[in-house]
Amino acid sequence: MKYLQKHGIHEKVIGMRRKILLMMIILSVLIGTVSGFAFWAISDLPSTSMLQEYIPLESSMVFSSDGKVLAEFYLERRTFIPYYQIPDHVKKAFIAVEDVRFYNHPGVDFIGVMRALWHDIKAGGVVEGGSTITQQLARMLFLKPDKSIKRKIKEAALSILIEQRYTKDEILGMYLNQAYFGTRAYGIEAASQTYFGKTTKELSIADAALLASMPKALRFTLL
Repeated sequence: MKYLQKHGIHEKVIGMRRKILLMMIILSVLIGTVSGFAFWAISDLPSTSMLQEYIPLESSMVFSSDGKVLAEFYLERRTFIPYYQIPDHVKKAFIAVEDVRFYNHPGVDFIGVMRALWHDIKAGGVVEGGSTITQQLARMLFLKPDKSIKRKIKEAALSILIEQRYTKDEILGMYLNQAYFGTRAYGIEAASQTYFGKTTKELSIADAALLASMPKALRFTLL
């Protein structure tokens, strides 16, 4: 009787060990597959060093002898403005709408990603994005607008590299000069002129709040 009991216990131990070994093998294969895919996805990343000479497309203006604008030519209607000339209340408005933890994350906001995923699951569709300002900049400057997993991995990797090379204010400035605001207005300065007839420096808090809501609204319109 004792022999049968010991034999049964021995068989159970062997069975548990086999299950654990099988789980470890499956987990190793899964980790290897994911790691291999991630490595393949980032193997051809563009260099972020080009941002050191960041010069976006701007409009060309034709002026009269007395300084009045006679004509404007552009592929993207944009007037570049350095980040240090953008008022703080304008920057804060965009951070509040687009990326509330902008100054605290390394380029990817993992808390924001999980929150957005949870809200999307509850809503049964895409109602909230998880991309940071840095991820959006990486997408606009380096990547095609597809929705593949490979693009998302590249976007995250590029964002971390950008954050390692540039300051938060430099990144925010590039984003504000690159973002699309509708009505063929690219960048905060063109948007200010288009919607309010003002320069960025002249925007009120209410003006800034309205402009800050536009890029996200346009993105979700295109989903």
